[in-house]
Amino acid sequence: MRANPWMKLTMDAWSLGVEASSVIGLRTLKMAAGGPGAQTEAALMINEKIASTLDLQMRAMTGGLGMTPHGAASRTVAHYRRKVRANRRRLSKV
Repeated sequence: MRANPWMKLTMDAWSLGVEASSVIGLRTLKMAAGGPGAQTEAALMINEKIASTLDLQMRAMTGGLGMTPHGAASRTVAHYRRKVRANRRRLSKV
């Protein structure tokens, strides 16, 4: 019996949510500390969100997300998971 590809996507989206929650917590701590690091993190956060969204939109317009609903959803989740994972690693360093 073949596994349901939507179930894997569901688990990937759930994992994205868990990782995003940890990034939110780490960023909140960093910004609550104040100072130049907090200002830099806030600017980085906004710039990353804009760049990530524009990149994803370009992929969608050029067919880079695939031609099926499942393919587009999977690639979108993978796109954001890479970004979130990189932020979690960066923010976890002491």
